[in-house]
Amino acid sequence: MLNDLETPATETTGSDSELMRLARAQRADLRKAMIDLERSLARPAPGRVEQWSDAIHEALVALAATFERHIAVTEGDSGFLAEIAEHSPRLINAIERLSAEHDRIRQELSSTLAHIRRLPPRADDNDIAQLRDHVTVLVTDLVRHRQHGADLVWEAHAVDIGGWE
Repeated sequence: MLNDLETPATETTGSDSELMRLARAQRADLRKAMIDLERSLARPAPGRVEQWSDAIHEALVALAATFERHIAVTEGDSGFLAEIAEHSPRLINAIERLSAEHDRIRQELSSTLAHIRRLPPRADDNDIAQLRDHVTVLVTDLVRHRQHGADLVWEAHAVDIGGWE
């Protein structure tokens, strides 16, 4: 028997809007991109820094593109957040915080991409540790952002948006 926190992520209701379905799909895509980045980051770096950093760079570029698609679905006059604001105007402050997180995470993605481009070809253990720390902060912020989004959708619609499959 499932409790409320174990409801399957694929559960939808007949009242799900097209924007809700798009947001749910984007959440799943964002999670996959985060996992791909973490997988690249966790690979061994010593003696293969160029291969290691190339894989991370590729995963970061894919994550940035996925995040931009996420923003496109959620923001704007006809985005998912506008739909929530119309349905639940009491959540405007939370919506504004989520939008501000988009801007901050965009900056973090840009900073992380710049950081990896500056990684020397013969990076030492300290360089590698610094990059790993930088990417870990980014992933942690993305996890929190997804949590805030799930909380917002729950507050607005009493629906678990899922998106972790």
